[in-house]
Amino acid sequence: MKNQTYKPCDLVIYGALGDLSKRKLLISLYRLEKHNLLEADTRIIGVDRLDETSEGFVETAYKSLQSFLNHSIDEQIWLQFSKRLSYLKMDLTQSEQYKQLNAVVDPGKRVMVNYLAVSPVLFKNICHGLQASGVLNAETRIVMEKPIGHDLKSSQEINDVVCEVFNEKQVYRIDHYLGKETVLNLLALRFANSIFTTNWNHNTIDHIQITVGEEIGIEGRWDYFDKTGQLRDMLQNHLLQILTFVAMEPPADLSAESIHSEKIKVLKALRPITSRNIEEKTVRAQYTSGFVQGKQVPGYLEEEGANTESTTETFVAIRVDVDNWRWAGVPFYLRTGKRTPNKRTEIVVNFKQLPHNIFKDSFRNLPANKLVIHLQPNEGVEVVMLNKVPGIDGNIKLQQTSLDLSFSETFKANRIFGGYEKLILEALRGNPTLFLSREEIELAWIWIDSIQTAWTNNHTKPKPYPAGSWGPIASVALLARDGRAWEE
Repeated sequence: MKNQTYKPCDLVIYGALGDLSKRKLLISLYRLEKHNLLEADTRIIGVDRLDETSEGFVETAYKSLQSFLNHSIDEQIWLQFSKRLSYLKMDLTQSEQYKQLNAVVDPGKRVMVNYLAVSPVLFKNICHGLQASGVLNAETRIVMEKPIGHDLKSSQEINDVVCEVFNEKQVYRIDHYLGKETVLNLLALRFANSIFTTNWNHNTIDHIQITVGEEIGIEGRWDYFDKTGQLRDMLQNHLLQILTFVAMEPPADLSAESIHSEKIKVLKALRPITSRNIEEKTVRAQYTSGFVQGKQVPGYLEEEGANTESTTETFVAIRVDVDNWRWAGVPFYLRTGKRTPNKRTEIVVNFKQLPHNIFKDSFRNLPANKLVIHLQPNEGVEVVMLNKVPGIDGNIKLQQTSLDLSFSETFKANRIFGGYEKLILEALRGNPTLFLSREEIELAWIWIDSIQTAWTNNHTKPKPYPAGSWGPIASVALLARDGRAWEE
């Protein structure tokens, strides 16, 4: 049961018949309905350029649930949910067509939330069309999907267009990783538990690894991905956002302003990577043919529609240094790639080894403790430590063991929601804490642009790695130079 009442909304989804809407948004909204998290009078208006009726949109939504919902549809819940749905055919490039919204939204009774599930090239048309239609007021919100630009300049251009119509408090820039339970749990883990709060710095931590691996290849997105690459598609947003949660100082409170402020400080402290240190700090790679989960898959240049001369990277590994007191001398190793052996997103905090070992019969060098935070596919927290092996033979033998907190096992009575469900709900409720500020995005782009420019200036071509592996040998060498190894 909900213990607080929020204002109902008119959620307008632009691109409602597109892939994102059908795979993620409609599924997430249905789940919110199932858990009684949508206000009674909230309505969902699908907008797209295709000929469709409201009845047809309802049918499309049902088919989406059949295809992408990982459990059976509750027909009673579906009946409630379907009554919220309606559809408008609109050419988003034509300003006068936005006047149709006046007949279906009521800003006096409900908060208008505009979800832009379309290409950023349409953002300007949508913002100016909404302004001309007269439906906007001070409560209106706009939710923007990534990519918000492909570099600093294009990001600024998009934000400038949006900010001509909406003020910063009305803009919700989404990164679905920030809605994941384990990312949010970093706040609790770090700032509610003294065992970690007092040991979260260069005195006790040796290094930190952040890995985001994807089994999939391009999945028919060649044109988009080849112009973007893994650095800008994944590292600029998802991995850097995870890094800011891991590295930030304690915020004054849980308000959006306090959390954004501390994340910005981390981004400002990132040591620049330029042409002078690009070769020793980064690895750029592209997958070749290989085997993933026992199935043969083509290389990147062999994918359908591929440009065989492409030098776009599908894998990146980077050593990141955060130049502040807390993290002095503690490297962050980030890696992300396509066609990895499995789908895996995790943070591994490696603590320092003890300086003296009295258990040499078990280990010549005592293995360091580790904190492993699993973001997907199995969300949870694991502490790797040493324990005595039971026995009465007189010798103390040690063995590495794990204290494993699986979210699904520990919180059986609580539904573990996906990132989109949480973020859509927060946008409907007007809580901007888990969304990105403009300054965060622009600082991230400044850092990423420097790497992209250095690769170009140094003519850094991607190294090959076979599909089904964790990148090229150069990725192993990146850590080996520092006497470390990836967590496998």
